[in-house]
Amino acid sequence: MDRDHDELQTLPGSGPMLQAKDFKSDQMVRWCPGCGDFAILSAVQKVMPTLGIPKEKIVFVSGIGCSSRFPYYMNTFGFHSIHGRALTVATGVKCANPDLQVWVVTGDGDGLSIGGNHLLHALRRNVDVKVLLFNNRIYGLTKGQYSPTSELGKKTKSSPMGTIDVPLNPIAVALASEAGFVARAVDTDLAFLGEILTRAAKHKGSAFIEILQNCVVFNDGAWDPVASKDVRDDRMVRVAHGKPLIFGKNKEKGVRLNGLEPEVVTFDPAAPPRDLLMHDEKAPSATLATFLSRMGDPVAQGIFRAVERPTLHELMDGQIEQAKAAAPDLQKLLKGPETWTVAA
Repeated sequence: MDRDHDELQTLPGSGPMLQAKDFKSDQMVRWCPGCGDFAILSAVQKVMPTLGIPKEKIVFVSGIGCSSRFPYYMNTFGFHSIHGRALTVATGVKCANPDLQVWVVTGDGDGLSIGGNHLLHALRRNVDVKVLLFNNRIYGLTKGQYSPTSELGKKTKSSPMGTIDVPLNPIAVALASEAGFVARAVDTDLAFLGEILTRAAKHKGSAFIEILQNCVVFNDGAWDPVASKDVRDDRMVRVAHGKPLIFGKNKEKGVRLNGLEPEVVTFDPAAPPRDLLMHDEKAPSATLATFLSRMGDPVAQGIFRAVERPTLHELMDGQIEQAKAAAPDLQKLLKGPETWTVAA
């Protein structure tokens, strides 16, 4: 384990000192050996004690799928809900008790198929939950059917001649739903994934993270063409606020705009061109973030957007207080005449 995450963490004002092991439950982890879920679980457990939040104030909610075993393995409160409905449960938890930090763990099938409608509305309403969407481009728990993110032409048990459905782009879906925080990471890059998780945890409002993740049994190597260690430097670009899009093993490549299309250029690392595309995660409009989400070569990872606005529970509480202030005296109504008029 990284020493930074393994050291004891003191929770402000609470006294107890926590480590990653304190967030591990006593349940046997039941995933296939080599599954990317193990790496994600480890990254989350390392990040939790660094947040300064008592584990009794953290809740993990899941739907159905391999990823949805997650709450069993976290020594926090948890709720294993039904297929596609994790975000409805999480919304209720957060609105009923805003002091809790609520995380939702879902997959590309659970979150984008039966749960797709709940996902986009939770994001647009800015429910203050952190959504981790494990994307392995397959239905793993139900043994290898194609999912909403499977590649066009993918041959699976439910598409023996190849899927004819255009795959969804999870980042583009989240941005179109007006999520305030949208990011992408890879299961095998634990240090970078930990950075993204930390930023999401500290964001006020809906946070959506797509995690490119491997299913060793039913879709092994799904992301190898862009994310394997031997090619990812040249096939992926990390976006960072206020910095140009530069990538490559020697940082000798960059992305610039050619009209409305991205263009990869090669240059001397000591003298990068001045016209490279600069990232701005704080831009009020999601135009740049949407552009990056659709870029296929290189594939962007990192934080696409990070802007804050009032959350759902804050707006609800405000309306409740406004209604209380405007409401008539109930006792006078009950003890007054037998009839009364409610003014518009």
